[in-house]
Formats: sequence, structure tokens, C-alpha cells
Amino acid sequence: MYYIKKSKVKMKNLLKRTLSIEATEKIGQEVLLKGWVERIRGHGKLIFFDLRDRKSLVQVVVNAQHSEKVFKVAGEIRPEFAIELLGLVHKRPESAVNKNLSTGSIEIEAKDIKILASAETLPFDTTKKDLNLELPTLLDFRSLTLKHSRQQVIFKVQEVIADAFREASKKLDCTEIFIPTIAASATEGGAEVFEVDYYGHHAFLTQSPQLYKQIMAGVFERVYTIGHAYRAEPSVTTRHLSESVQMDCEIAFIDDFKELLDALEFVGSYVVSKTVEKCREMVLSFGKDLPLVPKEIPRLKMREVQEIIFKRSGRDVRSEIDLSAEDEKEIWSWAREEKGSDFVTITHYPTKKRAFYTYPDPENPEYSLSYDLIFRGLEILSGSQRINDYDQLLKTMQERGLNPENFNIYLQTFKYGMPPEGGFSFGLERITMKLLNLQNVREASAFPRDMERVDERFAVIEKKDHKNT
Repeated sequence: MYYIKKSKVKMKNLLKRTLSIEATEKIGQEVLLKGWVERIRGHGKLIFFDLRDRKSLVQVVVNAQHSEKVFKVAGEIRPEFAIELLGLVHKRPESAVNKNLSTGSIEIEAKDIKILASAETLPFDTTKKDLNLELPTLLDFRSLTLKHSRQQVIFKVQEVIADAFREASKKLDCTEIFIPTIAASATEGGAEVFEVDYYGHHAFLTQSPQLYKQIMAGVFERVYTIGHAYRAEPSVTTRHLSESVQMDCEIAFIDDFKELLDALEFVGSYVVSKTVEKCREMVLSFGKDLPLVPKEIPRLKMREVQEIIFKRSGRDVRSEIDLSAEDEKEIWSWAREEKGSDFVTITHYPTKKRAFYTYPDPENPEYSLSYDLIFRGLEILSGSQRINDYDQLLKTMQERGLNPENFNIYLQTFKYGMPPEGGFSFGLERITMKLLNLQNVREASAFPRDMERVDERFAVIEKKDHKNT
């Protein structure tokens, strides 16, 4: 878009849009800016407001003594008006520099203002550093609250997390793949799936990219994908979403179980370290401490974790077949205190608690070659070595009550030479939540889906039992 710059004699040239941060290099020049109005402050014959674009905020001043017409237009605008303006870039006096703002060394003297779109009076004050809204309100006004600078930081950091995952996956020599979200069968074989009417046939939203990434590992050896996963869990907790973004790797021709542990820990530590490197100040704005990322992440078997918990707290969970949220927090505290690590890898969960494709430990088949990665007290990754033998896979499916005919495309891979392989899956929202010390995983989703919400909250929840949530 171009702004026609006029002289007293004739229109003489075209002015291209300048972003706010670029204006710092154009002191003494006229610039064309576009953006949304944020804070507005009136001081007699002067009006100040902050203009927000995709890069930053910049302060604009309107002087009635210079132009009554422009001053009148400025008096009409409110927060979230979309405007364009022609202005002169001034260097601020040293005493007036705002060191907390990337454009704090300048201000723009408005010469002309054009309103592109008006905005109604906001339902709450968006000019404060923190919105301080209850979660339902934060989400009910999502199109508005996402514009707040603190909310924007969450998703800027999340973008870097996803980029870092891609970088780490490529360092493992993985090929990026794209998988469907409609499947002919339930990935995990459970009941917590969303069924869809697919042209009169039964189909399901995928619980994970699992089956398809295994198929593709049989093609490219090493693959990764970022995709959506859907789980119809009757849970209303701070850590569950009905639709989440999963970041998955699958690696074939592995030598042993340890190779998978090395790979997942490399990716997990790389993602967090690289994000902190690129977004240090953003991360610190949400918490006082940066994450502890050791050279070697501590590894424990699930039963070892339970013994540690018993010795530390006196809680006896040694007969349980899985770790609870409280257990994950406790073992994180141990890892932080004893190993200087915000990460801990937990392995060898009971085979019957893991999906049908999980490889049992040959030394003790009651337990599996599976793992979770705990980060700051929350499981952010799950995975395992997979059963790659066709006959063993068929037997396991039948023992779990699954019909192999519902998995024909998947099973083809194992009929025709599937080598030893395994993989893992990170939850994007969960990493974001723990890295930024958010209280609820819904804060880490731009448009969260759970059993009480699709954009807006449901007035009545039908066919759901809340007793155990």
C-alpha cells in the first residue's frame, strides 16, 4: 500500500509504509505508519497515543496548534481503532527515552490521520501490563485478548518452540511429513475418540499421528511431523485439551532402546535451550528463573521413581501402575534438587498401560520399553520403542481386543520389512505452559478446545459425567 504525499503545488511522490521499529532509523523523515491504537492520553492541546503494528509500539503525538483538523480526528479515535497516519519522526530528548520500548528513542508527530476501521468501547481495560482476567473471560473475548502484549508473547514464544523442534528434528536427519487427521480406526484402540460421519462410513479424528508416522518411517527411516491430535477425554483439568498440537519424531533402524532415549532428550533439551536463547527476556517476563537444562538428563525407571517418592514424602505409591500428576511434580523436585535439572526421563511403564504397539522389555515383559519426559513437573513427551515384528503385533492387537482388519494399511508396513524403530511425541501447548509458568494449558492455546468449549462455552454440557474430572 502507498500513501500519496502532497505538496502545496502538486502530488509529487509515493511513500511506502514504514513499520514502527523501522522508524527509529528515519529520524527527521516523514513516514507512513499503519496499525491499531493502544493507549490514549490527552494533555490540553496535545494528544498522545501508542500505535501498535506487527513489530512494536510507537508513541504518536498530535498537536492542535499544528493542525486543528488532525487534532479533531485524533480526538475521535479509541483503543483498537485501525488507522494509518503520515508523520514526522523526532528523536526524543534523553530524559524522555523509554528504555522499555524498542521504539522508545523516538516519537511520531502526526501530520495526517485516516481512520481505517473503528472499534466499540472495550469491555475491559487492555492497557495494563497484565490483563488480570479470569480464564473464562480471557477465552470468551479471545479475538480481543489475543491482541494484548502479554498474550502475544505466549504465541511468539510458541512459534520459536515449534521452529526449534523442526531444527532439532532436521539435526537428527528426519524428513518432515504431513499426516491426515481423519482415520479409519482409533489409534490407541480406546473409547476416547471423536467419531465422524465420513460419507456414511464410520471414521475418527486421529488421537495421534502414531500409525501414519510409523508407516512413513518405513519409507524415509526418520521422520517428523507437527499435527493436531484429538482426544475425547472427559477431563476438565489444567493440563488436558481435547485438541492439541503434537510434535512427533519416528526413527527406524535403531540399534537399541538407549538410542531413542538419547534422541528424545536431545530434542527436548534443544527445544527449550534454543527457545530461551532466542526469547530470553520474554521467558523471564513470565517467571524469575530460566529452566535448568543439564548436559545429561537423569533417567529413572517408573518403579525407581516410586521408591524415591516413598523415601522423600512417605507417600506409598509403589503398587500403582502409573504416575499421578502429584508424582510427576515430586520427581521433578528431586531432579532439580539432586541433579540440577528441570528435566527427568521416566522409563519402563507397565506394558498393559501402554498402547498395543509398545515393545515389552525382553528382560521383563511386564514392563515396556517406553518413556515419558517430565519438564518442570509435567509430562511433555511420551513414546516408546515399537513392536516391529508382524506376528507379534497381530498377537498383541488380538489380546487387546482390537480387530486387525481395522488396521490394514498400518499392518502392511510390518508385512514388508519394518526394522527396529521407535519414536516420541511432544505436546506443544504443554511445553509452552511450563516454559512460561502458565497456570492452565488453555492459556497456551490460541483457541482451546475442551469438553466445555468450542470457541464459546457451552451453556449446558450433555452426555458428559463430571464426577471424576
